[in-house]
Amino acid sequence: MSDNKPEDVDITREWRATHEQKSSATRLRLFAAIAWIIAIGGEIAGVVLLFQHKFDHGNLPLLIGILAGIAIFAIAGSLMWKAANKYDPARESDRARFFFQNQLGAIVTVIAFLPLLVLIFMDKDMDPKNKQIAGGVGAVLAIIATLVGVSWHPPSVEQYTQDMNKCAAEIKAGQPTKDCSPEVAAQAQDIARDSKTVADATKDPSHPAGQDVVYWIAPENGAKKAATPHVFHICESVSPLRGKTVNHGSVTEAYAENATRITKQIPMEQKQCGFGAAADSNAAANAAG
Repeated sequence: MSDNKPEDVDITREWRATHEQKSSATRLRLFAAIAWIIAIGGEIAGVVLLFQHKFDHGNLPLLIGILAGIAIFAIAGSLMWKAANKYDPARESDRARFFFQNQLGAIVTVIAFLPLLVLIFMDKDMDPKNKQIAGGVGAVLAIIATLVGVSWHPPSVEQYTQDMNKCAAEIKAGQPTKDCSPEVAAQAQDIARDSKTVADATKDPSHPAGQDVVYWIAPENGAKKAATPHVFHICESVSPLRGKTVNHGSVTEAYAENATRITKQIPMEQKQCGFGAAADSNAAANAAG
């Protein structure tokens, strides 16, 4: 990150879930779906038994057991779904998807409880005392399970991007990494590592600490971000960039345009860019002195 660029306007590549994070999210969502299917299956069983008048004059423990089972599986599904969203969150800019993805647990819980509870309270054949007990217990369980299903502070791609940027800045500055949650730490470490590699490769008498300026092929057709990952280089005169439209900026700016791969030819590019020659000249001058 350039020294003259304040942290609050720094930009970086957009956070993206890794293959491992996506796999974990997919697995958790599958288990959550199974739990919700079981919960709704319990509801269907309860509705069928109600229509068969199984609870008119008894079987209250069975009805309460069905309601408790629905709550248990609804809550289990919601917890797994929310854990999956931490690995692979939605974009806050996509408001509809962001809402439904994060509040799906509460929505499914309402679906799993509401029809059965309505039928219990509307059942004219059920013993009034049993109706009151079952309806009250069901309502309490439904409220608890729904509140558990609500995502009060849902994660987002935008939040993770901001956290990743802060984490990278902390790593590069050698500060305590208070923003480096497990979800963003790996990508932030990539930015910090590449920035250090570039700084080490671009040291010369004028820049003894190196530079945070790299060069990459500009995104196609004037886009803000390249469709495929590009390589960034330590100067514009390297052979892979000849005849190309080239952008330049900090490592974080390169990442923002999807130039996320550092060149593997650092020694060769140092020679082509004159960094190696400048270092050798400086060493010779020091020896002569």
